[in-house]
Amino acid sequence: MDRKHLRVSRSGRSRRGFSLIELLIVVAIILIIAAVAIPKMNTQLMQAREMAAIREIGTIHQGQTQYYSQFGHFAQSLAELGPPASGPAGPAAADLIPSSLSGGKKSGHIFTVMLTPTGYSVTVTPEQFGSSGRRNFYSDQTLVVRESWSAEPATAQSPELGAAQQTTAAQ
Repeated sequence: MDRKHLRVSRSGRSRRGFSLIELLIVVAIILIIAAVAIPKMNTQLMQAREMAAIREIGTIHQGQTQYYSQFGHFAQSLAELGPPASGPAGPAAADLIPSSLSGGKKSGHIFTVMLTPTGYSVTVTPEQFGSSGRRNFYSDQTLVVRESWSAEPATAQSPELGAAQQTTAAQ
């Protein structure tokens, strides 16, 4: 046996392994690293979900544009933009957006489409504010995406996406 890897205890007998103190120190270091890393990881996941929600707003805009060109009016709901349950696509289900989005929930956000007097609006809210997202989004046929950093849904009067951060950075 290689004597370099053996330790001699006080009683003179050789032993292998780590002491309890050494193991506790390693566990403490791992817990400290985890305590620092996990909140940052959660923030990054939330930002990724929000970016996915913004991309899905663009998908809804494309679907609405195609729906309008095919049927002469905007879709009243996400279901009208989504795929049909069976049979060919039509005004009730035009198959312009994926079924994962036409269900109204995706990437930790709830999507809603409504007709307005001038066109349509898209509202996106986190399923759990502060956990799946920190922002609410609003957009309409103008294609401008607006955001709200509060738990209240974004509206047509909310600042444009990124405008709130630009104002804070300028101050």
